[in-house]
Amino acid sequence: MFEKIKVVPLKYKTSDLPSEPKNEFILPALTAGIQNQGLNNFVPKDNATILKNVISISANGANTGATFYQNSEFTVLQDAYAIKWIYTDDFLTDNHFLFLVSAISKTIFGNYEWTNKAGWEKIKYDKIQLPFKNGKIDFDFIENFICDLEKERIIKLEAYIVATGLKDYTLTAEEEQVLKDYNNVNWQNFNLEKLFGKSNRGKRLKSADRVSGVLPFVTAGEADEGISDFIGNDVEVYPENTTTIDMFGSAKYRNYKYGGDDHIAIVHTEKLSKFASIFVTSAIHKSSYNGQFNYGRNFYAKDADLLNISLPVKEGKPDYEIMNTIISAIHKLVIEKVVLYVDEKLDNAKFKKDIYGKN
Repeated sequence: MFEKIKVVPLKYKTSDLPSEPKNEFILPALTAGIQNQGLNNFVPKDNATILKNVISISANGANTGATFYQNSEFTVLQDAYAIKWIYTDDFLTDNHFLFLVSAISKTIFGNYEWTNKAGWEKIKYDKIQLPFKNGKIDFDFIENFICDLEKERIIKLEAYIVATGLKDYTLTAEEEQVLKDYNNVNWQNFNLEKLFGKSNRGKRLKSADRVSGVLPFVTAGEADEGISDFIGNDVEVYPENTTTIDMFGSAKYRNYKYGGDDHIAIVHTEKLSKFASIFVTSAIHKSSYNGQFNYGRNFYAKDADLLNISLPVKEGKPDYEIMNTIISAIHKLVIEKVVLYVDEKLDNAKFKKDIYGKN
């Protein structure tokens, strides 16, 4: 059903490429990352193979097998590839592609790893499950199924936004000012252990020994924010408003109590405000998640204690107040886009009719 797309090799190093569009560097470039659908760098369009409306697959690292639908222009840089639907007579919509991506991801993501990478020559023989009718793939069912899911999620999202007061996304004067002055902020490196004390390492708990419960149990990985299970075992419970760093160096903020296995380190940021803690988590991730840790060289709690992170500074100390304001402003800017998206959907006449049965 699919074939790998041939692309012109690009001789850029990711370390030399901007992470945002800049000058002639305007074309998103695909790597093995999972953030931003693997599009974390930008290259010039010259000599690049420009792709659109295809499926990308990560072929390396901790995220090998991560699959995305790319509906905007991009190119392939390294450690990933793109595949296309081979039946040119079929007209595939965005919803069809989203369903296909889910089917592929269900089959390959988590079944390949660092030492058994999800390269095309391996996964092209894997089987995916699709709805069938009269001897053909039932694309009508797929389209309607995805549409129904979208309607259901939009209704729930609207209810959540209203209930949590997120409709108010107007920036305060302080938030507007801190965004304007961002480029003038003073930064300084700080050692993580000196800021938050020694980090903890989780303890191993085999899948066979886990008892079903309600406590999130965190391990390494990006899927579901690294939550592998919900357990009822008597394990050490780590406080909310802390940061975890997994064996690959990926840092995540936790706003809930949780347990953790031996593949994660816990950084005790709980005394900070929520938004300041999120800022610190981002600074940790930027320092630790650069490919230096992998299956052969795991990140441990001792590495967290040696880690240096860059933070805004005031009078020689971390300026947690400005960190809090920066994240608060970014939070509102992101929420604004979500709210406007939901409002646009709910204002659509056809969408309204499908949900409420009236115009």
